[in-house]
Amino acid sequence: MILAQKIRLLPTKEQEELFWKSSGVARWAYNFALKESEMWYQDKNETLNQMNIRKFINNVLKPNSHKWLKEVGSNVMKQAVIDFGLARQRFFDGKADYPKLKRKYKSKPSFFVNHESLKRTKDGFRGEKIGFIKTSQPLPKLTKGQKYYKNPRITHDGRNWYLSIGFEREFEEVELTDVSLGIDVGIKELAVVSNKTFYKNINKTKRVKQLEKRLKRKQRQVARMLENNTKSYTNNRKPIYIQPIKDLKNFQKKKHEISMIFKKLTDIRQNHLHQATSEIVKTKPSRTVMETLNIKGMMKNKHLSKAIASQKLHEFQRQIQYKAEKFGIEVIKADKWFASSKICSNCGHKKVDLKLKDRTYYCSNCGISIDRDYNASLNLANYLI
Repeated sequence: MILAQKIRLLPTKEQEELFWKSSGVARWAYNFALKESEMWYQDKNETLNQMNIRKFINNVLKPNSHKWLKEVGSNVMKQAVIDFGLARQRFFDGKADYPKLKRKYKSKPSFFVNHESLKRTKDGFRGEKIGFIKTSQPLPKLTKGQKYYKNPRITHDGRNWYLSIGFEREFEEVELTDVSLGIDVGIKELAVVSNKTFYKNINKTKRVKQLEKRLKRKQRQVARMLENNTKSYTNNRKPIYIQPIKDLKNFQKKKHEISMIFKKLTDIRQNHLHQATSEIVKTKPSRTVMETLNIKGMMKNKHLSKAIASQKLHEFQRQIQYKAEKFGIEVIKADKWFASSKICSNCGHKKVDLKLKDRTYYCSNCGISIDRDYNASLNLANYLI
């Protein structure tokens, strides 16, 4: 089984400067490949091979007009173009939307580290062009027969730099119970499990509400700063500023404060998901059954889209999937048309007129009264393929 680990880095100022250059090169290479591919298709009605893009950059641009590409590792540019090729292929396969340009202040700073040159050391690791990097914890040891870490990348989350790596691990088989767990996820509660365990919605806690309130206030301050600095607008409604944005120190300070609040919110939500999923998996059921959710379709509801996004339901299911695999627990996704909420878990009667506002399920056939989400989890636990 391949596991991934994210390790915080402790770079020097010179290394951090090189990190920013590398992430900039990766963003430039991705955008260059996207533009060249579009121009090639318009002129010749053919798909441009990403191998030809890399050759053009290495043989034409790098020795002449783009000598700054030599300042970072050669695999940074190479992998960024490959990433574009993979994103374009996912679009052709109907798995994702068409690739978009990566904007400097909106895309996540990230770049690839050559896996062949990355070597684990006592206090960190060595990488191509970046030398020795100290880490907050040692890198996991590679098992016998594994030569390299998989897909090593360095990213920045607004405050710290991290190294993300993949590595193989084998887990011993554990004795599982004969319990089938149904897990119903939602907005009122994060998850309701058929063993009568309810996992709260972390977004309803006092701490998260305070952070969201502070975030709104900071965003309003930033909006007023931009409005006061706007002289006029172009024909396509782009603002013309009195002073360049980069020269507004207070504006940059507020933007940094906003990114830190976003980071705190993300960390709180992610930690809550890990705690909930780990607790569920550690009960060691023989199988877990969840609904097949159409997250993209659910996000079209303008009244619930924000609540759905902050719940991170897809991430919850992803964590259940890989954590269950460690113990050999079977993970089943029920058919998306399975009416888990409308069926009575006691007698099997289907209540067709059940509405979203009805939080208690009352069965007119057997007379049972039960929490709507708990009833759905019981139906999922008894789900048959």
